[in-house]
Amino acid sequence: MVERLRNAIAQARASREGRSLPGTRGPSVDAISPRSGFSGAAWQALTPWVPAQRQLEAVRVVTTDLRADAAPFDLMRTKILQQMRANGWRRLAVTSPSASCGKSTVALNLAFSLGRQEELFTILIGSDMRRPSLYKMLQFEDQMQVSEVLAGRAELSDHARRYGNNLAIATNCRHVANPSELIQSHTTPQALDRIEALYQPDLIVFDTAPVLVSDDTLALASHVDCMLIIVAAEETPIKEIDLCERELAERTNVMGVVVNKARFSSTEYGYGYGYGPAAGGAERG
Repeated sequence: MVERLRNAIAQARASREGRSLPGTRGPSVDAISPRSGFSGAAWQALTPWVPAQRQLEAVRVVTTDLRADAAPFDLMRTKILQQMRANGWRRLAVTSPSASCGKSTVALNLAFSLGRQEELFTILIGSDMRRPSLYKMLQFEDQMQVSEVLAGRAELSDHARRYGNNLAIATNCRHVANPSELIQSHTTPQALDRIEALYQPDLIVFDTAPVLVSDDTLALASHVDCMLIIVAAEETPIKEIDLCERELAERTNVMGVVVNKARFSSTEYGYGYGYGPAAGGAERG
């Protein structure tokens, strides 16, 4: 089924003419490179957080340590890092055409996989503000509302938690009434620039809303360098994938399409390959 989906996506792409990948933010020449004058003090000032392993496993987060289940996400991590280094990109948004493709679970596994690389500093921002799921999935006890940071009314340190020394997660405990307006306001790019200046992350990963259910992710596209599309095998229609990719490609760079929920495995490696950076088996988000 994955092979058929791959071919269908390729045919849809080939049918387009004159499509460009504008990269609205422009490349960051020092993306994922050694930081000058970086002390890590801002990171150490973030409130540390230690999740319950049972809770992570319950929401299919498998990348906190090296294990067979983490292999597809580690492969995705490596391919993403290679593309981002090659293009000078720093901000990556993870999205999907519609709900229930597993984008939040993929974003979480990618973030924890990146966190295992001690020299990389990663921030995961829950920017699906209509239906925030990261807060519930991770069962944070503190009230976190990263929308207040984007609105310029709070600092990231008030609404983020640090896992280990090099992974920070910021999300919302409740929905935001006007996310599209907030994202398109002047305060959001200012807040993101301030976060980059203060924390100097190698990557900022955004868990965004599905593309075809609102204009939130299209609004966010101008603030990121690239998008990763998560689709559900045997569930997401090809027409939705094509439309989603077409909409995003008009606004930013589309890094690839990840086929999630693929019901097969490779006998040689213990996991399967899909179209795009990797194929996972997560079912939530």
